[in-house]
Amino acid sequence: MSSTTSGSTAKAPFTSTVTEKDPYSYQVGFGNRFASEAIPGTLPQGQNQPQKNKYGLYQEGMTGSPFVAPRHENLHAFMYRIRPSVAHQGFSQLPDNPDLESNFLPLNPKVHVSPTQLAWYPFKLPEDATKVNFVDGLKTLAGNGDPSLREGLAIHIYLANESMDKKAFCNNDGDFLILPQQGRLDIQTEFGKMMVRPGELAVIQRGMKFKVALPDGPSRGYIQEIFGSHFILPDLGPIGGCGLANPRDFETPLASFDIDQSPWEIIYKLSGKLFVCKQEHTPFDVVAWHGNYVPYKYAMEKFVNIGSISKDHIDPSIFCVLTAKSKAPGIPLTDFLIFSPRWDVASNTFRPPYYHRNCATEFMGLVYGEYGGRSDSFSPGGASYETGFCPHGVSYEEFKAASEAELKPMRIHEGTMAFMMESSMMLTLTDWAMKGTGTLHEHEPKMWDNLKANFMSHIDEVNNDLKAAGLPPLGQS
Repeated sequence: MSSTTSGSTAKAPFTSTVTEKDPYSYQVGFGNRFASEAIPGTLPQGQNQPQKNKYGLYQEGMTGSPFVAPRHENLHAFMYRIRPSVAHQGFSQLPDNPDLESNFLPLNPKVHVSPTQLAWYPFKLPEDATKVNFVDGLKTLAGNGDPSLREGLAIHIYLANESMDKKAFCNNDGDFLILPQQGRLDIQTEFGKMMVRPGELAVIQRGMKFKVALPDGPSRGYIQEIFGSHFILPDLGPIGGCGLANPRDFETPLASFDIDQSPWEIIYKLSGKLFVCKQEHTPFDVVAWHGNYVPYKYAMEKFVNIGSISKDHIDPSIFCVLTAKSKAPGIPLTDFLIFSPRWDVASNTFRPPYYHRNCATEFMGLVYGEYGGRSDSFSPGGASYETGFCPHGVSYEEFKAASEAELKPMRIHEGTMAFMMESSMMLTLTDWAMKGTGTLHEHEPKMWDNLKANFMSHIDEVNNDLKAAGLPPLGQS
């Protein structure tokens, strides 16, 4: 027997409302200690582990941090469910997914490095005749470290055309930041349900079970996985109390449960290996829960852009939605940045990104819209990559237009949502990224051929100025 309930239909004061594209309600806030019950009175009061729970429910705890982590970093949740997760029939290993990688150390012969810029045309969806669900459609592009080291990251693409049925997924390696690019994802978690559309991100933290349905048919998107830490909001420093991604705009599911007592499979990812665990009941049977170790989503259109209103650029950290710490104090493992519609008003300033070489590694994708000058054919569903200190910047045409444009207030990136996964780590690229996508191409270096040495046409002017300053002309010491 299967049934689903979401508790009372009365709207709580701090929950979101349903929309045409999203039938679910959410609690709002980032890092809160939430509480939700689908049946009133099922959350115990004043304690976490009563001798007996209402309706014979089982309590089950889950921690997302070491027990002795500082209070502001201590993550845990308590669930009250129909059957606990220990009621299963054991684990068996599944065949490797050849396109899924977890070890990004250069000693691994299946990963590579590239000194130059790379780009991918939109990644190809599965053929209609081949049924591929979210888990089967995971393919790794790049990463750093290894999940067993508890520091590092991976960048994946998912390419799917079939909903998961009586199967769930549990990633024991790290947190997933999921970005749909084509088609919504109807994600059922132990904590409740989230509908995630292109333009929204969802974070499913390590150890949480979930399944993905595809209400709009074939779906494609990007995933960043982090192994050792969790995503947090960046500090605002001189910005003050508000701006960038505001905590109140993040949404966490309300308790929702099934009473299905039929066979299910739970697929676990552990150090990149896949295992299956069979059980005679749904994993989505949590009637009530409370805690701060929870899944969540965020509509990126709500981002509050910050920028220069006088001259010059501010560093791209002003576009940071979420960040994750590395083991080095003050150095992020990764920053997740977005580039969305905003005003550009700086005076006497070259407004596109100036030519640069950063220590950070940059992976960029496009959810929707246009992002001109990035490279040839940078399209939604594709990607680009630059390793640390690889020189890059806009095409000559973009440079010329920006150098000659009238500097008046202008809207940029209208109707566009681009993102960057920026890391202090050096990434390696997988076999699939370099050989298996069928969409890889290098950035066309000819896009910069017309960046001539304009200085050379000013030699006479330079020498006159040197002479006036009492200095020898060029070519003389």
